[in-house]
Amino acid sequence: MKLGAGEIILILAVVLLLFGGKKIPELMKGLGKGMKEFKDASRGEDSSKEVKEDKN
Repeated sequence: MKLGAGEIILILAVVLLLFGGKKIPELMKGLGKGMKEFKDASRGEDSSKEVKEDKN
């Protein structure tokens, strides 16, 4: 099940219609943060370590 260029363009057009041009950057930023947190959690890294180290 591969997506071709036509399917990708159709999906992008639907997303643009549903959310509008101004909301898409906000959605991508949130998606990126979520993916980073998921990666860090799967590695066992804790972002609170960085905060504790910065305070010392």
